[in-house]
This record gives sequence, C-alpha cells and structure tokens, in this order.
Amino acid sequence: MKHLSNIYWLGTKELRTLWRDKVMMFLIIYSFSFGIYIGATATSMEIHNASIAFVDQDRSALSGRLASAFYKPRFKPPTLISAAEMDAGMDAGVYTFVVTIPPDFEKDVLASRQPELQVNIDATRMTQAGIGAGYIQHMLTDTISTFVQDKPTGQTMPIGLVTRFKYNPNLTSSWFGSIMEIINNIAMISIILSGAALIREREHGTLEHLLVMPLNAAEIMLSKIWSTAFVILISVAFSLYVVVEIILSIPIAGSIPLFLFGSLLLLFSTTSLGILMGTIARTMPQLGLIFILTVLPLQILSGSVTPFESMPDMLQYIMKFAPTSHFVEMAQAILYRGAGIDIIWPNLIAILIIGCVNFYLSYLLFRKHLN
Repeated sequence: MKHLSNIYWLGTKELRTLWRDKVMMFLIIYSFSFGIYIGATATSMEIHNASIAFVDQDRSALSGRLASAFYKPRFKPPTLISAAEMDAGMDAGVYTFVVTIPPDFEKDVLASRQPELQVNIDATRMTQAGIGAGYIQHMLTDTISTFVQDKPTGQTMPIGLVTRFKYNPNLTSSWFGSIMEIINNIAMISIILSGAALIREREHGTLEHLLVMPLNAAEIMLSKIWSTAFVILISVAFSLYVVVEIILSIPIAGSIPLFLFGSLLLLFSTTSLGILMGTIARTMPQLGLIFILTVLPLQILSGSVTPFESMPDMLQYIMKFAPTSHFVEMAQAILYRGAGIDIIWPNLIAILIIGCVNFYLSYLLFRKHLN
C-alpha cells in the first residue's frame, strides 16, 4: 500500500505540473481536437473540382453523353476544345485531364470494333493524376456500357458486377484520416509527455529532491506512466466521442471502451519508451532529436500510412517488434470492422509483451542513472 500511495501522489504531482505547463497543455488540446479535424478534412484523397477538357472529333450522341458524365464535385464542368489547344492548355496548367474522342467513335462502338479513347493526364499533379485516372476510366466505361445497352443491337453484358464497400461506402478519406490521426497522436504525444516530464525534473532540479526521498526507480516511472496515460486516454475519448462522432459525423463500428483498453496497453509501452529517451537525453533539444529518429519510423512503418503487407518481408518482420504495428492493426479491426476481443487478443498480448520489455529496459537504465 505504501508503494501504491507513493505512485499515486507522484502521479498527482505530474498532473499538477502538466497543468501549469501551458505549452504542453496547448499541444495536447490541439492534437486531439483541432489537429484531428484538420487532419481529417484538410487533406483529401478524393478528386475535387479537377479540370477536364474534351477533344470531340466524333460529335455524336455518345461523345456528348461522355462529356456530360463529368460534373461537380469530382470534376469541373468539362470544356470543349480543339486538338490544337490541348498541349497549350496542359502546359499552362489549365487542364489536368484531356479526353480525346476519335472520329466515328460511336459507329465503331456499336459495331463492336473496340475503338480507343485517349486520356491525356498532367502527372505533375501526382495525387489527382493517379486517383483521377481511375475515376475517368470507370466513368467512361460505365457510360459506354449504358449507352450500348440502350441501343437495339442485341448485345448484352456477359456478367453483372455488384460492388459493395464495407464500413466506408462512399470512400470518404476523412473517415480514414481522422481515425489514423488519433492513432498516430497516441504514440507521439505519450512519448513526448513522458520524456519531457523527466527532462523537466532534471532541468528544474526536482529529480535530486526525489532521490533523497524514500522512493525507488519503479515508483517514479510508474507515476509518470499512469499520469501520462490518464491524460492521453481522456483526450482520446474526447476525440472519438466529440470530434469524430459528433463534429465529423463519422460512425464508429466497434467498441470504444475496447479500443481505449488497447490504447492503455500501448501507452504503457510508449511512455516507457519516452522515459528511456528522457534518461538518455540531457536537454530538450537532445530529446527532440532522439524523438524524431524514433517516432517517425514507428509511425510511417506501422501500417498507418501505407498497408503493412506492401512493405518488404524483412521490414515487416522487424516491425513486429514495434508496439505501434500491432496497435494499428488492432485499432483498425475495432474501429473500422467492429472486431471483438476474440479477434484482437493476439495484438493485445503482443503489445503487452513489448511494453513489459520496454519498461524493463527503461527501468534498468533509469535505476543506473539514479545511482
């Protein structure tokens, strides 16, 4: 009971110190409120108001229907231009996409000759170019198929393809971006808070005060861990219930309490890692450099930015020893697909084991530093 009392009161001291640190409080509030909203809405993976033009050399009903298939909000109203105007318009950045319809296109389509459409893309606008090419191909194919079926040619489509998108039927990027922003902030802010708390103790001279008190290294570490976890969990719950569900109107498929429990296990690991960094570093600038070298690979290679399966096999094997990789997989399963503990328990165990290893290594180095 004495050890628990020491841990509790030391953690309470950390919360009071954090409350008086206005810069750190602003970072926490911003990261889990405005930062989530901006990260979800400012960067979009969809096409919005892309400029497109048509070079219509056919002047048929089908070519007119193809041009009318493109409308807001994905594309601006198409502009009809001549072939001579195409290169100048793309060089000037006026058009991102230019579709060239050859002569006798409708006649060749109805005769099943499979004519070709030329789509010119300004690839200097990389994101719009990659995503827009898929949009244009789908819209052109769908419009031509509908036109052919409406004509009395006796042709029928050999198959009927029905596509259903789970969780995110409209493929809205904000649904993905907001959740991943929260996931990334959990690891990032927890490492900053725990590492900065230890650096602050050293800079203010309060670490020496702790050394003369009847405290051990484990009590000091656990007090910083629970106080940091307490602040982060409240912030995460606020982000999910208020920012994501109410403000952004994004549905959560799974159990938020289960996600918070998994977040608690991750926080045990990441705060231990932050204490390890704070023990190694002597000043805040040193902590910042170590933080950049550590957190960026943890986030980029965790599967939150790119699919984990698309990485090289060796890199996948290495990242299995990082808690963020298991946490991203667990979080996506819970919040996107509504998974229960019967599915994500291997991830929970992996995060807990990695957390215990991080805590033990941090404890050894921190105890050695205190002695």
